[in-house]
Amino acid sequence: MSDKVKKPKVFFCSKCMYPSSSAVSLNFDENMVCTGCQVGLEKVEIDWDKRKSLLMNIIKEYKIKDSKYDCIIPVSGGKDSYFQTHLVTKELKLNPLLVTYNGNNYTKTGLKNVQNMREIFDVDHIFFTPSVKTLIKLNILGMNLMGDMNWHAHVGIRTYPIQTAVRYNIPLMFWGEHGRSDVGGMFSHDDFIEFTYRHFFEHGCRGYSWEDAITEGKKFNLEFNSSQLNAFKFPTDEEIEKVGVRGLYISNFFYWDANLHVQMMIEKYNFKESEEPFERTYRRMSNLDDMHENGIHDYMKFVKFGYGRCTDHTSKDIRSGKLTRDQAISEVRKRDHIKSNDLARWLDYVGWTEKQFDCIADTFRDPRVWWIKNGEWWKDNIWGEPSSYGSVNLDKDKWQKYYIE
Repeated sequence: MSDKVKKPKVFFCSKCMYPSSSAVSLNFDENMVCTGCQVGLEKVEIDWDKRKSLLMNIIKEYKIKDSKYDCIIPVSGGKDSYFQTHLVTKELKLNPLLVTYNGNNYTKTGLKNVQNMREIFDVDHIFFTPSVKTLIKLNILGMNLMGDMNWHAHVGIRTYPIQTAVRYNIPLMFWGEHGRSDVGGMFSHDDFIEFTYRHFFEHGCRGYSWEDAITEGKKFNLEFNSSQLNAFKFPTDEEIEKVGVRGLYISNFFYWDANLHVQMMIEKYNFKESEEPFERTYRRMSNLDDMHENGIHDYMKFVKFGYGRCTDHTSKDIRSGKLTRDQAISEVRKRDHIKSNDLARWLDYVGWTEKQFDCIADTFRDPRVWWIKNGEWWKDNIWGEPSSYGSVNLDKDKWQKYYIE
């Protein structure tokens, strides 16, 4: 038994499914309700007609700019992309330029959706794919460096559209929801948070830049040059200021509920949900642009923080009234821990073995969540008793930071 390391104790929101170990910082009130649930309640009190009027006044100045396009919408072809483009073109009457960063991981359904989107909205659309060899190396670097093979996508889906805004002199950009406010209540809807480089660098980039990819890559025998990473370079302050780039979150101005959105997008635009069920979540409408987001990428969140995509989705659905907490617990118990079958594709893609993946993955387990007992990983569960979740793949000399029972 460990002498210096305390046994971890994770607690959970009394309303949704989020643990105290959440990847998005949470605070809890005296009733153990998390800040994500607290901020979520704001939505029923907001006068959304007034919010739309406020946005209409904001965009007036941008419609008269000397540009072919009124704004840019970064899109993946997912349900949120459809909803954003619908609002911007039909409700706001703007002419957007759509911009897509392709991380080379689309599901078959996701690829059909983005192609359909390019045909039905009658707006210009840039679809950008980096070199696949560069993407493979970035997958390997992200997994080794931060346990996140999709780091390149978290960066590219933001940097490339903003580069495009600078290149085409389009100041106004529309993003969907502010994820950390939606999940964890980082900001109130009354803060009218806008896109900032600081937030992007700290959270989207995990504190790493394209320059770090070059220097850190060498530690793993991965060679990059500056031109290979052009898509991941954030414009300079001078470039941003010259154009006046401004990123607004639509969720500050329109009621945001993915379940309502997707039904509307299916009826209006023939948006397709996944034909095949996902292993790690019950939803078939989310993350179709990347087969690993609901799969092995999300499995790494479970490895790190002890929960996964099913916890995310059930928490959203509890807050919107679609699920009870008991129903949510049943789903999470079945799914959050699954090492999904898309791992085989990723291993073949980057040339790794499963053992190699498991050994790297274990180095990212949070000792505030996981402890070791009889050579296996254990953690607390929302349904009560703790459980074991597989063998430890760490060398014995790395066990010391974990509680050993």
